[in-house]
Amino acid sequence: MPRVLINGFGRIGRSVLRALTTTRKDTDIEVAMINDLAAPEHLTYLFKYDSIFGRHPGTVSQNGQALSIDGHSIPFLQEQTLTTDHLHGIDCVLDCTGRGKDPQYAALWRNTDVKRVLVSGPCPTADLTLVLGANTEQLADQQIISLGSCTTNAVAPLLPLIDRDFDLTSAHVTTIHCYTASQPSIDTANGTFERARAASLSMVPTTTSAATLIDDVLPHLKNRTVVSSVRVPTPSVSAVDLVATCRDDATPEEVNAKVHSYTNDIIGCVDEPLVSSDLRMRSESVILAMPQTRVIGRQIRLFGWYDNEWGFANRMIDVASAP
Repeated sequence: MPRVLINGFGRIGRSVLRALTTTRKDTDIEVAMINDLAAPEHLTYLFKYDSIFGRHPGTVSQNGQALSIDGHSIPFLQEQTLTTDHLHGIDCVLDCTGRGKDPQYAALWRNTDVKRVLVSGPCPTADLTLVLGANTEQLADQQIISLGSCTTNAVAPLLPLIDRDFDLTSAHVTTIHCYTASQPSIDTANGTFERARAASLSMVPTTTSAATLIDDVLPHLKNRTVVSSVRVPTPSVSAVDLVATCRDDATPEEVNAKVHSYTNDIIGCVDEPLVSSDLRMRSESVILAMPQTRVIGRQIRLFGWYDNEWGFANRMIDVASAP
């Protein structure tokens, strides 16, 4: 049973623990500690009451310097930097701090005894950027593993399938992404001009880390994919609109038949005419909307949903529990 420390108890950190205590109870993971600089009473409240996922179905309370869930206590730490003493007996750290882009960040873990550190975002100095369903076979005994981004996890598993069956030459992907905490609630001078605008009032064209991470994860398809992003005024569930140009002809029926044959815990599909809120708390990395498939000549269009918090949290759980 891997003993896990959640480092950073924001949206992803809380989603991981909520999944482990609800839909993923059968997972062989013990959350031994939570580290976050915020006050324990505030973190307990935010875990118990969630504006996206609703109230936690279990009994949640603060027990001194610990979070108590159904009578089981998980100690809180409030450390800026974790030391060897804090990490004693910890097998895996789920790093959900968002600090992975710091060039020095990976070095903090190199001299520890932690077997695996999973970074919930891009980390240029990680030993591996892993996307389950795309480069799963590369997972070995690397210590520091970046799981890329939610959008990378939604897009990367699809591209090899298209290439394998229809010989992909190029693809353009637009992620239609819900707003996140990196955007302001009112217009504020921050970052780029577009990202400085009120998140809930406009659609905001912007960039996505998936644009570069796709090439890292799928080097054999390097420079064949362009990824763009539009942030939209919804708080949960995003989508990818993928248009691929291929060497081989196809029909919508052939494409959908192939998609159905590949469905698993990573790639899902739906046949009904759904909207984004219907996909909340789906655990797959991407859920393809079959009625939205379009084909014209050698150009294939796929449309897929993804719960950018819940799906990504489930991939962290999958990798944390992998041998």
